[in-house]
Amino acid sequence: MTVQDICIHLGISRASYYRWKKNLTKDHPKRHLEKQIGTLCREHKYRYGYRKITAILKKRMRINHKTVQRIMQKNQWQCQVKVKKRKKNGQPYAVVDNILDRNFQSDRPLEKLVTDITYLPYGQKQLYLFPVY
Repeated sequence: MTVQDICIHLGISRASYYRWKKNLTKDHPKRHLEKQIGTLCREHKYRYGYRKITAILKKRMRINHKTVQRIMQKNQWQCQVKVKKRKKNGQPYAVVDNILDRNFQSDRPLEKLVTDITYLPYGQKQLYLFPVY
């Protein structure tokens, strides 16, 4: 089949076909940018989001973060979000039977000892308060 027959069959003009073919062979700057973003995403194992990829690309060229975001969304190159672990605040870890039953009187010193653990968040760490009564 000739190009004209195919264009008639598809309902488009020959000029549209040749315009499409010309743009297909021409190296478009956005295609080059897509290749760069794809390379960076694969290089960093899809851990970086569009902001980080934009920051890396801005060292080499002028680029808008929205363009990077649009390209990444189009190709489904979003970063994989790490699931955050949640702590059970205020929940006791282990409850022990009350053997002492509030009978604190003893005949000898150090016969009855009672303790409790309290978890105190301090910045990025957790401190433990462990008093002995």
